[in-house]
Amino acid sequence: MLRSQFEEDLLNLHNQFYEMGMMVSSAIHKSVKAYVKHDKQLAKEVIAYDDHINELEISLEKRSFEMIALQQPVTTDLRNIITVMKASSDLERMGDHAVSIAKSTIRVKGQQRIADVEKEISDMSDYVKKMVDNVLVAYVKTDQKDARMIAQMDEKVNKYYNDIYYMTIDSMKENPETVISGTEYLYVAQYLERIGDYVTNICEWIVYLATGKITELGSSQEPKRE
Repeated sequence: MLRSQFEEDLLNLHNQFYEMGMMVSSAIHKSVKAYVKHDKQLAKEVIAYDDHINELEISLEKRSFEMIALQQPVTTDLRNIITVMKASSDLERMGDHAVSIAKSTIRVKGQQRIADVEKEISDMSDYVKKMVDNVLVAYVKTDQKDARMIAQMDEKVNKYYNDIYYMTIDSMKENPETVISGTEYLYVAQYLERIGDYVTNICEWIVYLATGKITELGSSQEPKRE
């Protein structure tokens, strides 16, 4: 394989990864919009569209293996391919969580809702989507400084989860009729929190791409009263 062809293939890999990232960002936004607005049809669209995200992840992985086998890249070239493979896997899992939120929309339709918690979930979703969009830009620029800053944003995602957790538990205690919807709120908040964790994973891969070093940027957090 000529060097020029390898560089073109590598650029295509990066472009496909960015395309996949934008698809995942849209899926996250639509899934929570469907959840808050009780839009069962939009939720079904998110679920159906997940096949496209999965297909793109498989395509990226297949092409990455082919490039490794044919070109036997080393150093920076190999880091580029490994980053695409690992980060696209994280994107695929983020898409799976968007689907889980969409399925939750269908399960809770008709149940008694808690407006304050739904507002907090909507705000959390907007913040998580901002992280996703920002990390895609950092990836394109191979900007490890921005990647580290984005990873720090996950602390606020954990705080959102913490707040939603206790708002929901308190509401369920006060009104047992909200137990079914409340349980789903906890799931949805957890899905969003996990998406934040996967964004942090991608931040780590950006740092790896820039430096060649594996660096742990994230930290987990259990719900706690403040």
